[in-house]
Amino acid sequence: MATQDVIRQSGAEGEFTQTLRGIVAVDDAWGLIAFSLVVIGADMLAGNGASASLAGGLWELFGAFAVGAAVGFPAAYLTGRLRPGEPIQAEALAAVFLCAGMAIWLEVSFLLSGIVAGAIIVNFAQHHTRAFHENENIEWPFLILFFVLAGASLQTHRWWEYGLMTGAYILLRIAARFAGAWIGAGLGRAPETHRRWMGAALLPQAGVAVGMALVAADRFPGLREEILTITIVSTIAFEIFGPVATRLALDKAGETGDGSDR
Repeated sequence: MATQDVIRQSGAEGEFTQTLRGIVAVDDAWGLIAFSLVVIGADMLAGNGASASLAGGLWELFGAFAVGAAVGFPAAYLTGRLRPGEPIQAEALAAVFLCAGMAIWLEVSFLLSGIVAGAIIVNFAQHHTRAFHENENIEWPFLILFFVLAGASLQTHRWWEYGLMTGAYILLRIAARFAGAWIGAGLGRAPETHRRWMGAALLPQAGVAVGMALVAADRFPGLREEILTITIVSTIAFEIFGPVATRLALDKAGETGDGSDR
């Protein structure tokens, strides 16, 4: 979300920006799949039964794809018919709430279900000029409420106790972003600018990370305070300097109005 906001505000356009948009979209999907697999492994290590953990994890993962498809394909065809060009706000909200409600009812990943449904609608609704553009007009109240509720779960008196783990997570995430961008750009034969600056452009961390933390906290209540403290404190840090790093990367790529190709 923060990355998209920086791109929008800076007016950045070009190959680097398009690649960044694509990575941000795919990154959430792959992150949720990896998260689901890790949760399965953690559940098994916690001694909750290998067969039960594996079956539950696979249902949560593949059930999310099924829910997303069950909502996405009909919505791709039905929405946007009342007003040509794009769905009206009521249609957009109906798809979001229906997808989330079905996922919670069936006990599958509501985060992954939403991503699958959105991807299907965008790619299969050929009569949409811009799928669910109306959601952008109301997204901020929901995001603010989401972060307020997440912050209400934070035990501030435990910050220093988990400081070492939080610091290690922040440093490792930064290193992983730069290393992943460097290796991925090399394998994809991307321009040198991509290898050098894509890692910095990917530093912001926001809603999906907090959502996964809340799911993990519910799954492992004994580790709830540690999980939420590390995630929320690191999210605050990355939301402070992450957008700055993204803007710097876009400037260095020469794709903003005041950037230069260096």
